[in-house]
Amino acid sequence: MRRWLAPALAAIACAAQAQVPPTEAELRAYTGLHAAAAKGDAAEIARVATRANIDARDGYRRTPLHVAAYRAQHEVMRALVRAGADPNALEADRYDIVTIAAVADDVATLRAALEIGCRASNITSRYDGTALIAAAHLGHDEVVRTLIRAGAPLDHVNNLGWTALIESIVLGDGGARHTATLKALAEAGANVNLADRSGATPLALARSRGYREMAAILEKAGAR
Repeated sequence: MRRWLAPALAAIACAAQAQVPPTEAELRAYTGLHAAAAKGDAAEIARVATRANIDARDGYRRTPLHVAAYRAQHEVMRALVRAGADPNALEADRYDIVTIAAVADDVATLRAALEIGCRASNITSRYDGTALIAAAHLGHDEVVRTLIRAGAPLDHVNNLGWTALIESIVLGDGGARHTATLKALAEAGANVNLADRSGATPLALARSRGYREMAAILEKAGAR
């Protein structure tokens, strides 16, 4: 394994854990809009929104909208944005609500986030990635298909030099969901010949791992 690759793999394999949902202690301590968001109280949001900072931050720089997304409170998410909340706000680890839903494999919350204006194209996380890259890394194939339909950038390269398609290989297990993820990306027109920063192509990466089905999909899509 290339010397730089092992630490990179170890670092990005923790990407999902880098997301920090509110703890039980934080949930108990919340007041105002954060408390209403956590409880799913859309009526309270509407009642106090004009007198409160709609994008107030907690100790981890989560807005009430972030809290609502972590808690899958869809009506609260809509109420907050109607009241003026920024649907593209980033918390301390630079996650938006689309990426929060993508990492959670929560398609319903993802759709709600897209409907209220959170962009699938946002650059998020310490890796300068996207929700699509995070979902591909985790093999969340239906999330990937939803993000593709929403116009997520197929060939964005994060600061590790990887695209969503490459992450589905190098951070995947070669199983059904990662394979379905790669297939969705290839069929959507992702560049199957865009190499990593060491020059390894997706096809070479799949072959080196013995991922025969992935390699076949790539070959069919014109990979070299």
